[in-house]
Amino acid sequence: MRLERTWEEINEKLRAGSAVVVTAEEMAWISRSEGIRATAGKVDVVTTGTFGPMCSSGAFLNVGHTSPRIKLQKAWLNDVPAYAGLAAVDVYIGATSLPEGDPANSVFPGRFAYGGGHVIEDLVAGKSVLFRGEAYGGDCYPRRSVEAELDLASMGDAILVNPRNAYQNYNVAVNASIERPIYTYLGILRPGAANAGFSSAGQLSPLLNDPLYRTIGLGSRILLGGGEGYVCFHGTQHDPDVRRNERGVPMEGAGTICVAGDLKGMRREYVRGVSIRGYGVSLAVGIAVPVPILDEQMAAFTSVSDEDILAPVVDYGSDYPEHGGAPPLGMVSYAELRSGCFELRGKRVRCSSISSYPRARAIAGELRDLMMEGRFLLSRPVAPLPGAAGYPGGRPA
Repeated sequence: MRLERTWEEINEKLRAGSAVVVTAEEMAWISRSEGIRATAGKVDVVTTGTFGPMCSSGAFLNVGHTSPRIKLQKAWLNDVPAYAGLAAVDVYIGATSLPEGDPANSVFPGRFAYGGGHVIEDLVAGKSVLFRGEAYGGDCYPRRSVEAELDLASMGDAILVNPRNAYQNYNVAVNASIERPIYTYLGILRPGAANAGFSSAGQLSPLLNDPLYRTIGLGSRILLGGGEGYVCFHGTQHDPDVRRNERGVPMEGAGTICVAGDLKGMRREYVRGVSIRGYGVSLAVGIAVPVPILDEQMAAFTSVSDEDILAPVVDYGSDYPEHGGAPPLGMVSYAELRSGCFELRGKRVRCSSISSYPRARAIAGELRDLMMEGRFLLSRPVAPLPGAAGYPGGRPA
């Protein structure tokens, strides 16, 4: 007999407090000991999580009207430029924005860069930031400049809107072709492929637990930065047509999601500004997404472990900036990456992650607890992500 559940049936169990909810990490353990079919009959929802630098992030801020009114043409928060080509007092602060004249690619030892991601973190932490604005003036908006201390409480609205988050798998970076250290968003890479950098929650990552986008889509309710958020569209660079293994798991960067949520409901532990030497700044974001176990296939998908997920090793000294799409130097599992060392063409390579697995585990656990308490229900997508109906799609492994 085939096991199937509906979204409504699972939500009724969540309301009643009788649903079985586990994290993706726990799901992998349970399925190994009990088998997929038995686990599918036992578990209702699997919670996933990720936390790491997500450069394609930022916040829309409504800074409030002045008297007399102003229509902003330029804006800065703590000297970090924000985009003001919107309505009168709406601005968008991007995670990677840097103060004017601040060299994003500086490699000075010990240099700490402050940018858009840090402004967003400061606001979430309850701090005030110095807002400056300039305008051209006019009959309805005559004021030409403004300067004020602002915090989230004094703003009308503050909405985190991240065009590309939660990448479905990603590169492992090495420097195999330049005879000096290179400075990348995946860390400092020493010559001779002496070390490697990566960034993914692997078996906990949302889209790796729903590789064919059966349950994650437009309108999916999520935890974003520790507060409530939603998937509002597919992310930029979303590409489902990639190499996949027999379980549908992509073997390179594939899907992405665009997410949004109320910045005023978020927490600093899951919204952190990041300074990356030689690259610039970013924003580390915590995201947790529930995956309903509708049938055995979803149970199998969410039973994925780090041993099952392979990532491409890419030479950032040559292939990444110069020859995008070049064949990878090799493939490595996340189990090997988490061990701190892997073998590449007969050589042992030390590796480290710029994302935080413990914090990904923490936000997945928070979502699990909220759901088991009946305080967070599933929201069925109103539309699928592109490529959702394509399995067995993508190029063969």
